[in-house]
Amino acid sequence: MESFEYVVVGAGLSGAATAWQLAARGHDVALLERTTPANDAGSSHGSARIFRYAYPDAFYTGLVLEAKAGWDELARLSGKQLITPTGAVDYGAVRQPERLAAALSTHGIEHELVTAKEAQDRWGQIAFDTDVLWHPGAGVIDAYESVAAMVDQAVTHGAALHTNWAVASIKGTAGDYILTSEDARAFKAANVVVAAGGWLPQLLGSLSLPAGFLAGMPRIEVRQEQAYHFPYADQAAIETWPTFIHKREGWQAYGLPGGRDAGFRGQKVAEYNGGKILPSAADQDGLIDPANRRRVIDYVEKYLPGLVPEPYAETTCLFTNTPTEDFIIDRAGGITVLSPCSGHGAKFAPLIGQLGADLATGSGTVPEQFRLAPQATAAGAH
Repeated sequence: MESFEYVVVGAGLSGAATAWQLAARGHDVALLERTTPANDAGSSHGSARIFRYAYPDAFYTGLVLEAKAGWDELARLSGKQLITPTGAVDYGAVRQPERLAAALSTHGIEHELVTAKEAQDRWGQIAFDTDVLWHPGAGVIDAYESVAAMVDQAVTHGAALHTNWAVASIKGTAGDYILTSEDARAFKAANVVVAAGGWLPQLLGSLSLPAGFLAGMPRIEVRQEQAYHFPYADQAAIETWPTFIHKREGWQAYGLPGGRDAGFRGQKVAEYNGGKILPSAADQDGLIDPANRRRVIDYVEKYLPGLVPEPYAETTCLFTNTPTEDFIIDRAGGITVLSPCSGHGAKFAPLIGQLGADLATGSGTVPEQFRLAPQATAAGAH
């Protein structure tokens, strides 16, 4: 039976980033993926994820700044452009653009607050209902290429990548774990990092985690999200489309240039957390809810006049949420649990890898709000 110092379970953005960090530090690492890295049954596939600095909490804005240094390093190492700059607009009464601006000001990030009229003059393809925050440093992450780049770096530094290796259980104690696959193969590991995203709820009961640790795990909600690609009414204006987040009472939507996923022909638009709740990623069916499609089309007709309100492509993906939308980065014995990232983790991937590697090796700490005990307290207050 092969044995490794560290085994990372899950080759999505978080797992690939952690394997890269561990291997680059000279550790003996295996990276296990149930199918292939960044596959479409997880949360890290495709070419279009939002990169942004705008958060109502300056804590997260600061973390994006830290993560950007990792993105720049990965781009340098891979020779690939992984983030395409587009800028971003944030608006709506619930989105509170003024609060976002305050967080950006705290960290000296370039931004502008403009009136709805001024925004309309600048971005006529969008109908605004409040003042608007613009920050030009935002963009679109190519998730698939980012995972591929991080896996390449991990392998370059000696990590062993094992695809089609679906973990069924992890048994043992720190320094002596046995990971068994669904088809009865096995590895030994001194330490394990679990970065399974939407598959985590299915795995939790099969991990050698202390009862007290599991008791502190917040409720994990897996949603099968739905996104639609709408064609640009004016193909010549494609370069002028920013990413956007619009939150008003009763409705939250986001959109971004769709990238390679749908032929660069349109904007990807979705209702935030508008999909059905699943027990785990194993229960997804990839089916679009007609009522959700209708809601999003109606929204496009009213608020996005620069799009043709007829989707030419549609897809499902997974959001794995905690009650506070904070990440989970914690450790018990020799098992480190990373994520779920509540639909906003992609932009932090290089930093999550650093934090995961720090915690797994004992060489550093992570922010307290990512640990289970503080999360349980915060969730109870919600």
